[in-house]
Amino acid sequence: MTASTHWLATASGQAVLERGGNAFDAAVACAFVLHVVEPHLNGPGGDLVGIFATADDPGTPVVLMGQGPAPAGATIEHYRAEGLTLVPGAGALAAAIPGAVDAWLLLLRDHGTWELSDVLGFAIGYARDGHPVLERVAATIERVSRLFQTHWPTSAELWMPGGRVPNPGDVLVNLPLARTWERLAAAARGPTREARIDSARDEWSSGFVAEAIATFARSPHRHSTGGDHAGVITAADLAGFRASYEPAVTRQFRGVTVAKSSAWGQGPVLLQMLGILDGLDDARLDPSTALGAHTVLEAQKLALADREAYYGDSLPVPLEQLLSAEYAAARRALIGEEASLEFRPGSIPGYEPFLPELRVGASAPSIPSAGQRYVELHQVGEPTVEKTGETQGDTCHLDVIDRWGNIVSVTPSGGWLQSSPAIPDLGFCLGTRLQMTWLEPGTPSSLQPGRRPRTTLTPTVILKGGRAVATLGTPGGDQQDQWQLPYLLRVIVGGFTPQQAIDAPNLHSTAFPDSFWPRTWEPGGAVVEDRLGDEVIDSLAERGHVVTRAGDWALGRLSTVGVDENGTLFAAANPRGAQGYAAGR
Repeated sequence: MTASTHWLATASGQAVLERGGNAFDAAVACAFVLHVVEPHLNGPGGDLVGIFATADDPGTPVVLMGQGPAPAGATIEHYRAEGLTLVPGAGALAAAIPGAVDAWLLLLRDHGTWELSDVLGFAIGYARDGHPVLERVAATIERVSRLFQTHWPTSAELWMPGGRVPNPGDVLVNLPLARTWERLAAAARGPTREARIDSARDEWSSGFVAEAIATFARSPHRHSTGGDHAGVITAADLAGFRASYEPAVTRQFRGVTVAKSSAWGQGPVLLQMLGILDGLDDARLDPSTALGAHTVLEAQKLALADREAYYGDSLPVPLEQLLSAEYAAARRALIGEEASLEFRPGSIPGYEPFLPELRVGASAPSIPSAGQRYVELHQVGEPTVEKTGETQGDTCHLDVIDRWGNIVSVTPSGGWLQSSPAIPDLGFCLGTRLQMTWLEPGTPSSLQPGRRPRTTLTPTVILKGGRAVATLGTPGGDQQDQWQLPYLLRVIVGGFTPQQAIDAPNLHSTAFPDSFWPRTWEPGGAVVEDRLGDEVIDSLAERGHVVTRAGDWALGRLSTVGVDENGTLFAAANPRGAQGYAAGR
């Protein structure tokens, strides 16, 4: 079974399974196709977080760490000297060391069975021969076309062939990217499959790719701040990074084990939410009711406040305390009948919670809270160039399970076509993950050379009876764990099927500092799908939530695969946008 955010990627992964490859071969093939067909959502210059379990050890979830750290030159002092108070949302100064490709190759080397050239064949074909342009890709290019033509000419050349924005359905090619993959495949030389893949990894990190990235990034170019800056990433930075594996962090909830990455990312946020809710009656855990929706939103706010206060790679994180039953009970007791309009991280003995400057966007109410600073921002930003419509950067996701029981879930992101100028020799651009760090020393997520930015990428493995039985994940930045929470409540508590849970109306909070530039928040903010119903939505407003209706089918882009109690494999994908796809046999 294969499920992903694009039908061509799902089809490619499924083709690998049909030809005898395992889940890891299929996942890597699927992923490289996503780099080609969803360029507004991810790219080779980006990053990833994965989580998987093997058929040989189905009870041990493992995290695939593909998040590159800040380059050696990415210091707070340098960015402040450039006149910046926040890391930009677009441009090479926002780029961490690209981590996705090395992570894919590591996974293929250690757990796959196919040769790299065979795995890359699908992506090479779509890049060289073309693929239909998604409506959202065309809309993204349209929104940034003036930027491309005026300031990023290499992007205009790549994404606006003939000087025009492609129409939805036009066949778009990326010949530089096809040549990059072909050169990477040709570099896979050696006496064993593992040695050949390692040779390709060396070519990526120390060969033509690293040289092209380092040379291009040093050219000053327009950033989202409106100024021109040169990047700081170097060839030595790329040569010094290698993807890795880490143990997962887990929590029990209603008879299942939920496994996530650790607190250098936001993964434990979902575990904290579940811990807060676990002490409540089932009647309060239905997101489709007024009481359940209110309770879910309040739990989300509490866990995400802790994320901002404690999570990151720059300082020790008190994760054991944050995930303890006693701490969850104390946080649960803060949920009242009315919506909280405060930013409320918890208190951990021996740790000082980081209280960020709370920037309120021009459209949001400014509601003071004791000890907090508020700054009105009348400009709007984005994760990328413009935080309106389809130009907001986003993410992809894939899940695969094979006939032997290998199961893998990966969320790749970054390196969007709108994140920085395209590198003409490579056919892709750098990511912007450093915007999730603060230009303030001593915080859990301060910008610091060699440290990973706190990523929002957060796939999930579910275990039952000591075995991995399902994976899931979604694009969505700060919303990823928030959108996964109602899914889990509906499946584990409500008895929904996976597809029913994905299709059900979703919701999320915006009452915490956004991870993306310009880092604003909306006190009491709640975004809901209209299908939640007028009665529920009106009740949320009466309780004090600042409700935004997003439309009927707008929130959550989950996919999942797994095996049920009868040993039957399943897969489900998101219908929103008519783009996600699940397949299998």
